[in-house]
Amino acid sequence: MTDSQNLHTGTVVGVDVGGTFTDLVAISPSGLCIAKVPSTLHDQSKGVMSALEAAECEIAALDLIVHGTTTTTNAVLERKLAKTGLITTTGFRDILELGRRTRPQAYGMFGEFTPLIPRDLRLEVPERMDCDGNVLTPLDIDAVTNAAKVLLDRGCEAVVVHFLHAYANPSHEREAVQALCKVWPNTYITAGHALLSENREYERGVTAAVNASVQPVLTKYVHRLTKALTEQGYAKDLLIMNGNGGMVQAQNVSPEAAKTVMSGPASGVMAAAFTGRAAQEPHLITYDMGGTSTDVALIRDATPSVSNEIEVEYGMPIHVPMVDVRTVGAGGGSIAKINSGGLLEVGPESAGAKPGPICFGHGGKQPTISDANFLLGRLRLANLSPEEQSARSRDVRRAFTEHLASHLKCSAVEAASAVVQVANTKMAGAIRMVSLSLGADPRDYALFAFGGAGPLHAASLAKELDIPRVIIPARPGLTNALGCVVADLRHDFVRTINAPLSTLSQSKLTTVFEELIQKGKTLIERETVPLESVETHLSLDMQFVGQTHLLPVPITDVRLSIDDLQTLFEQVYFQRFQVKLNEMPASVVNVNCSVVGRRPPLDLSLLSSRTSRAPTLEAARKQSRQVFFGNTWIETPVYSRDALPSDATLTGPAIIEQMDTTIVVPPGVRLASDVVGNLVLYIGANV
Repeated sequence: MTDSQNLHTGTVVGVDVGGTFTDLVAISPSGLCIAKVPSTLHDQSKGVMSALEAAECEIAALDLIVHGTTTTTNAVLERKLAKTGLITTTGFRDILELGRRTRPQAYGMFGEFTPLIPRDLRLEVPERMDCDGNVLTPLDIDAVTNAAKVLLDRGCEAVVVHFLHAYANPSHEREAVQALCKVWPNTYITAGHALLSENREYERGVTAAVNASVQPVLTKYVHRLTKALTEQGYAKDLLIMNGNGGMVQAQNVSPEAAKTVMSGPASGVMAAAFTGRAAQEPHLITYDMGGTSTDVALIRDATPSVSNEIEVEYGMPIHVPMVDVRTVGAGGGSIAKINSGGLLEVGPESAGAKPGPICFGHGGKQPTISDANFLLGRLRLANLSPEEQSARSRDVRRAFTEHLASHLKCSAVEAASAVVQVANTKMAGAIRMVSLSLGADPRDYALFAFGGAGPLHAASLAKELDIPRVIIPARPGLTNALGCVVADLRHDFVRTINAPLSTLSQSKLTTVFEELIQKGKTLIERETVPLESVETHLSLDMQFVGQTHLLPVPITDVRLSIDDLQTLFEQVYFQRFQVKLNEMPASVVNVNCSVVGRRPPLDLSLLSSRTSRAPTLEAARKQSRQVFFGNTWIETPVYSRDALPSDATLTGPAIIEQMDTTIVVPPGVRLASDVVGNLVLYIGANV
């Protein structure tokens, strides 16, 4: 492979921390190294260093490390956040708590919501802008200074400045930040407009609160990891994945820490988009099933769907652009149980890495999805003797009998089959949600299955959803780490305009676009990563006047006339809803700009084994075993993926095993290879 094909002339490492495992891919001109180790959630840097050690990386010789982390995601979901204060406009201290007129349970009578910043740490100061950015009440600087001192006395480590209508005129927020810099003992100061210059005070305020609350957490983590790497002689760049699928240098990540939420899931989607382009499969539904959860996303025309309206949990919208990933609590380690109503329930509670599923032999006692696949003969563990395999099987069967089968009045195997079916139903629901909610028909897409457990279930899900093809990449269990290696640099910006087209000048719109493009290019130029090109992607969030919901309208020319914008929006609206409303005027709410620094491409053939391929399919066969399909046991051949001939084809039933996953090919499903080393399963009438 030439240097132009490679990301760098040295070794590039992608490392992703999941809820159960930390995965690593190291690629150099001479080859590939991979590793999968248990995650150390109390301090993810230890897992990262363990993965580097397991891959036998000479850390001092590495050329680049790209890291996808769940540090901020876990901090938010577990509420393990820095103590944070809020300084806001008089009369609006409760905006973070009032929120929107929604409920945690759509049809429930009860529910609770705890704001990130408690009321006693939300302080008001005199100031006021109107919605056009005109000053109604000047900012009281002394009040800002006094509020800061009160928050410090109450133990706050970070602070948010969130003033009404600062998106229209941020001058008061800027003045307040200048005053805070004189008394606040650290740099953990978040101005709402600097992170998100968008209307909707609740969403903007929550986003700023998340950012401030995770800033100290992320900064300390990056410092620990950087220190550990430096002690091992590493002196090059450390890049952190953002939730938008781009990257930022570690030393620049703290000011916009909220953008790293969903970092881990985003990296897998970027790898899927990259692989799909190479395989000429531009339309994909990504399906990432790991040990703790399942993430799904939509890719159209080789471009992942990005949203700035992600809600991590109820009452916590984070309105910075992120890859639109939907998550359900169904992973290989998800625990199956009988709920209080006597029904079988799978997840969201997980056995994690330790003790993990029973079949892993680390002390797990509760039946999980992995245990169900183990009992059904679909999953086997490498390096176990037949005696150990039998002992594990007895332990799993006993647990399924005691915890599930005795309550369901069925056999342990039938209970295991039911667990898989319930899990598949949850995951199919997530796929429907991410596709149909965006106006996409799953039948028009291929299912891109990865994660350690994804290929075990992918064919069944595709059949359930009438998806014609399943694509399984070369290293499914390490795809998120691969995403770190292939991801580009990216910066996203949103600017609220909120004006009907009839009152908007084309020159104003052009000026806003040009300002955002220049801002993005300036940030890209700060990075030291080699790039092939810099691209800009522009869009407008638009609506008909009087409507609430927004539709993104792609823009290819910043000098489009107002009439052209009206026509474009009508076309997008019709494509989405199949309704024409030509007589209604349109309005521009937000201007969106993404500036992307494209990195040199990767040769995907590096991920596939080149030396261990067998001459025939039969020579790649390891053994055969009884596997439960439908309601019966079937003698099923088991193959080594690394040994499969490059042109191998077969029709299920079959099991294909590799280091990082197991692939289930149900009866009647046809398997073949594509030009870049993916395995493709053809479902139903497509066989």
